[in-house]
Order: sequence, then C-alpha cells, then structure tokens
Amino acid sequence: MSLIDTTIDHLGRMIAYPTVSADSNLQMIAWLAERLEDAGARCEVFLDSTGTKGNLFATIGPEDADGGILLSGHTDVVPVADQIWSSDPFAMEERIGRFYGRGTCDMKGFIAACTAVAPLYAGQSGRRPIHFAFTHDEEVGCLGGAALAGVLRDREIRPALAIIGEPTEMRIVEGHKGCCEYTTRFTGLEGHGSNPDRGVNAAEYAVRYVARLLELRERLKDRAPEGSLFDPPWTTINTGVIHGGHAHNVIPGYAEVAWEMRPVRWEDADFVNADLATYCSEVLLPAMRRVNPGAAIETEVIGEVAGLVPMDENAARDLVAELTGFNGAETVPFGTEAGLFQALGMSVVVCGPGAIAQAHKPDEYVELGQLAQCVDMLERLAPKLA
Repeated sequence: MSLIDTTIDHLGRMIAYPTVSADSNLQMIAWLAERLEDAGARCEVFLDSTGTKGNLFATIGPEDADGGILLSGHTDVVPVADQIWSSDPFAMEERIGRFYGRGTCDMKGFIAACTAVAPLYAGQSGRRPIHFAFTHDEEVGCLGGAALAGVLRDREIRPALAIIGEPTEMRIVEGHKGCCEYTTRFTGLEGHGSNPDRGVNAAEYAVRYVARLLELRERLKDRAPEGSLFDPPWTTINTGVIHGGHAHNVIPGYAEVAWEMRPVRWEDADFVNADLATYCSEVLLPAMRRVNPGAAIETEVIGEVAGLVPMDENAARDLVAELTGFNGAETVPFGTEAGLFQALGMSVVVCGPGAIAQAHKPDEYVELGQLAQCVDMLERLAPKLA
C-alpha cells in the first residue's frame, strides 16, 4: 500500500478504539506500540495511577543521542453522548473525500500518518533519533502529557524539536495561551428556605464567587501585554458549570463552580489565583463561618498547562516551514500539550491535519487532502534524520 493508503487504514483502525477520556486507551496504545515496534522502534508504555490509561514513548534511531525530533499527539477523544451523528462515530466512514468519525480530526489523523511513515525513519542510517509521544487525557487537562514530560525530564531525554499534530489545517502555529481548569466547591449549611439566616446558602456564595470571576475577567483586559499576538490579546476566564441546590424551599448546603482560565502569561494566572484566595479567606469564609464554623471553600486543580510562547528563534518553525513550503506562523486560541515540551527546552510548533472547527462536533471529519499533506510533510522529514 502507498503511505496515504496505509494512513487511512491505520486511521480507521484507531477510530474503532473508543478512547473517550473517561475510558481506557490501553488497547489503542498496545496497537500503536505494535505498529512502531514493527517499524523498528523501541517502545515503552507508562501507566497512570489507575492502571487503565497509558502514555506511549517510542524511539527510532540511536539511543542516548540528544538533538532528536519529537512527534506528539494525544490518543483520547471527547464524548459523543447527546450528539446526533449521521453515522457510527466509532466506525470510520468515507464520504466524498472526507473521513468521518470521532477523533479523525482531533487528532488520530496525525497519529495515523506518524505510524504509516515510521518505517521510512527506520531506514535512515543517521545519527539523529526520532521520538513518538502518544498521550492520554489531553482533553481533560493534559494529564498524560504532563506525566510524560516529567519522565523525559527525569531521564534527561533531550529532543531538540517537537511537532504537535493538533488540527491546524497544516498551517504552522507557534503560540497559544495556557489552559488552567478548576472546580471550586462550597460547603455551607442546609436549612428551611423560610429562614435563610439560619443556613449558609452554598449556591449564593458560589454566585458571589462567580461575580468575582467576572470582575477579574474585566480587569485582565487591562493587563494585556503590549503587542500581544493572541485573539483576544488578554487572559480570559470562562465559567463552565454552576451546580447547587435541590428544591425551591431548601437552603443548599453544597455547590460547585467549574471554571477555566486561558493565561497569556503565567503572571496573570498567579494574579487571579492570589486574588481569589484573598477574597475567599477575607470575605466569603468569615461570613459563612459566622453561621457554620465548618463551612468551607475548596478549589481542585483539574489541570494547569502553560501555553506555547512565540519565540523569535524557533528551529521547529523553520523546519516545518521548509517541509511544508508554507511561510509564516500563527497563534491560536485553543490549547495543546506544546507548552509542556517547550518548558523542557525544545523548539516547538503545532501543525497537523484537519480543522479545529470540526473538532468536538458531531460528524467530525478530516479531509483526504489534509492527510496527504501531513504524510508528505512527515515523509520529507526522513532525510533530516541523517
């Protein structure tokens, strides 16, 4: 089979693995490891604390050599629950040059191209290794990527360049904001709605907390760095979920707020979190504990991932421009695992097949032309390993 035919075959096989973040990805990881081992790669799987999720790290080329190239993608996909699909989301279907299925775009298409081209890399007799990093739980906080970055740091594995294959329509992305996700929980005191002063209404305190988030969101606009390349140019805050209460006449004793922040720079994240901590300790909690000394506000960190910072000198950007023939680079509003690898000292870009507009939606698809462009880029990479 041709490389593009192999890519399509591999993509169909991967779509059949329903690797929704809430479920295991180990069957797909095992399949990927088998494909890469067949291509001559040395593979290692790192399990998470539950033993049901795994990261795959594989290398073709010399051991213990610095300066290699890393190709990275996440194996998990978002749920299909409550979405109306015109075909089975976990059985890839081709229609008029498009391949439909959950994960075709985000981002199994890139991974399929990597596994299809891997045998070419094994045929190089060069001194530069190529690495593959396929992770779990990117969609719920980049948990697998953070764990794998820690392994690379501890083992002093030092690739020089990284290409993160998120869907960019094969355009070169050199920057994106960070992503911080939190769940803040409020424990008050239940009571009868006829006497609200005798209870601690957790839902009302959650609303006051959200109001503070809205104030901070406006204040962050004034902190936008001069010349910021992002759209919008400032750090953003979004309230995703507010939950609390059971009935009209019951004072809710518990509530929670799920929210996120997309920092342009990490100082903004520190500013927001410090302000919220002060607001809770000096304003909300004293009022709550006047009625119930056991009242509490606790924030769980779901994920805190630094963004990809645009750099004046970026060898990965220059390499991908040479491979694709595209000049220039962009920034995007969505997040990836790229910042984790940049923090290890690598030059990093995001470039992969598919459009982010198709990600997470029913009837997600990737176009054949996009896959072909990705295969061509990865094929042109092979001589660079010499």
